[in-house]
Amino acid sequence: MVYKMKPAEISEIELIGGPLGPGIFAFAKLHGNGNDFILVDEMRQEMVPESTKGQFAIVCCRRSFGIGGDGVLFMNGSDKADLGMRLFQPDGSEAEMCGNGIRCLAKYAWETGYVGQSFEVETMAGIISIQVREMGNSFWARVDMGVPNFKRSCIPAVGEGEFLMETLEGLEISAVNTGVPHCVIFVDDLDLPIEERAPQIRHASVFPEGTNVNFVKVGESFEIRTFERGVEAETFSCGTGSVACAAVARRLGLIGDEVQVETRGGPLIVSFKGERAFLEGPATTVYHGELSDEYRWNLFQEL
Repeated sequence: MVYKMKPAEISEIELIGGPLGPGIFAFAKLHGNGNDFILVDEMRQEMVPESTKGQFAIVCCRRSFGIGGDGVLFMNGSDKADLGMRLFQPDGSEAEMCGNGIRCLAKYAWETGYVGQSFEVETMAGIISIQVREMGNSFWARVDMGVPNFKRSCIPAVGEGEFLMETLEGLEISAVNTGVPHCVIFVDDLDLPIEERAPQIRHASVFPEGTNVNFVKVGESFEIRTFERGVEAETFSCGTGSVACAAVARRLGLIGDEVQVETRGGPLIVSFKGERAFLEGPATTVYHGELSDEYRWNLFQEL
């Protein structure tokens, strides 16, 4: 007979030896247009050891057995900016940047009093400037996404020059880096089997680090669907993907300096000032929570 420890018997003594340590483990759940994230506040102390952050994301992002999410945002201090942001994805990999994720982090930082209306966040993609505003019950953030990079070496993609309207897997594809690598494919109809088509491009050998894949229908506003690297599935919204679609369209002369992008989770606004791109959109706090001792004990077994 195997004895299973009851939740009431799991004490701080048992948890002291675990990677998360004893005491309360608090987190917040937020989303930007349905792109949802678990946020862990490490401004005052490290909550998840560096060596286990990836596995923590794998376990906690499971929608049926964990908190569920498209990634885990770790907010920490920075010597170069007001805040630092790191994003670990459901497959355990770390992403350089996330347009929707950084708005969620901005909302949490604004609500908790860490920042004012204008501030900077250090990411693996560089220092990102953010402005926030509240209108009634809505929170919006305007994110300086920097200059989209079309150089193959910076996407990265194999070859020389820019990657614009090239044939791959029977589709005309353009690629750009907007903090992370993105492919952009213009289509007449978005009713297509993305989960079948996108992985072929996402793992194509021409992209040594892989790529996110966006399908775009052009009109007065853009409609897009995005298959995200690291999530390995379609998400409701992708901020860097929306910027990538607008940047490619602008490069090809299809739009001017501003466009509204309709994602499955809601609208985003992408604008340009010179060569710099800006992303504006909402973020919503879903709830604040604490990991139960029972869940932390089970988590300890997997970490």
